[in-house]
Amino acid sequence: MNDNNDWRGGKKGKDAPPDLEEIFRNLNQKLSRLLGAKKGGNGQGGGMSSPEPSGALRGGLFTLLGMGVALWLATGFYVVDASEVGVVLRMGSFSRTSDSGLQWHAPYPFEKVEIVSLTQLRSVEVGYRGNAKNRIPEESLMLTEDQNIIDVQLSVQYDVKDAKAFLFNNLTADKDAKDIVKQATETAIREVVGGNKVDFVLNEGRAQIASEAAALIQHIIDRYNLGVRISKVNINDVQPPEQVLSAFDDAVKAGQDKEKLRNEGTAYANDVIPKASGMASRLLEESEGYKQRVVSNAEGEASRFKQVLAEYSKAPAVTRERLYIDMMQQVLNTSSKVLVDQKAGNNLLYLPLDKLMQQGQATPPAGTPSTANTGSTPPPVAPVASSEPTPAASTPPVPSPARSSGREVTRSRDMESC
Repeated sequence: MNDNNDWRGGKKGKDAPPDLEEIFRNLNQKLSRLLGAKKGGNGQGGGMSSPEPSGALRGGLFTLLGMGVALWLATGFYVVDASEVGVVLRMGSFSRTSDSGLQWHAPYPFEKVEIVSLTQLRSVEVGYRGNAKNRIPEESLMLTEDQNIIDVQLSVQYDVKDAKAFLFNNLTADKDAKDIVKQATETAIREVVGGNKVDFVLNEGRAQIASEAAALIQHIIDRYNLGVRISKVNINDVQPPEQVLSAFDDAVKAGQDKEKLRNEGTAYANDVIPKASGMASRLLEESEGYKQRVVSNAEGEASRFKQVLAEYSKAPAVTRERLYIDMMQQVLNTSSKVLVDQKAGNNLLYLPLDKLMQQGQATPPAGTPSTANTGSTPPPVAPVASSEPTPAASTPPVPSPARSSGREVTRSRDMESC
């Protein structure tokens, strides 16, 4: 056989590949030199070799094994961020939690670490996916207290408050508790919406419903000990189903018109009531003043009557005369009159007919025409000639009822004086 193909010893040809045993021997020598081992042989030609190849091979294996062990132990180092927490599992069971910083655990397969973010906000969508147009009717449609159907779309944001409970009590496939939070959200929102009327849910009750739903979701999740904290519940859209949307719009418009009319009525009442209250107060004050005036006048008249009665009991004739004069003064001051004096022997009678006619037109309610101004002597007009003298006692002119009564009182007074 050719010496170039002899793998046991001797020089090889130039074109032959290096022998595997020779390569391994050279590597063993280099490692031994690095570790301070005694070098064996000069490694040249096919002469005497150094100690047995099995010993060199054994040393190289131990060296490689040591390096592998060092690298294996180095895989146990890990870094935990400030917003994270490390959960160390030993043979699959919980061992401990680690804080932020450089940490170490026993390498695989003895221990492994799960890094859980405590500040990352996770979200769950209920009633839609992605945007409002992608509705999920089986999730969004729900009943209100007054048996109306509405379409509610909401999203829930949550984070982790207990890393151990989050890892060991979350048995869902996604490993993110989304399925449990979603089911708890559907249960809570249906319970809250079912306890309120449709007008409250559609209009002013969104914030209150979101707050009550968040508290109820947190209560349900705490019963499962999921280690999750509900951060916020966002109600994105609340509206009636598309089939009755137009009817609900008409109802909302009617409600707005009702509210507008109610506000206008309230404004009108606020404007009228103070005025009416002021007018009522003024009338009460006026009536009180009128009452005091009437009472005072009545008391004065009563006091005057008592005084007159005392004077009348002392001198009846004089008191009667005085009362007559006072009464005639009041009557004559408030009525129009024409004085005719026939005792002077004048046969001419002057009557201011034009003035009487004017006053009769000016004062129609009196029933009888009034004459000239009170207290003033009317100017003379064209004289009316009398064919016969008319004595004062024989044939007086036809008097009015007031004048006749006055003359009768005068006659009675004259008779008493006689």
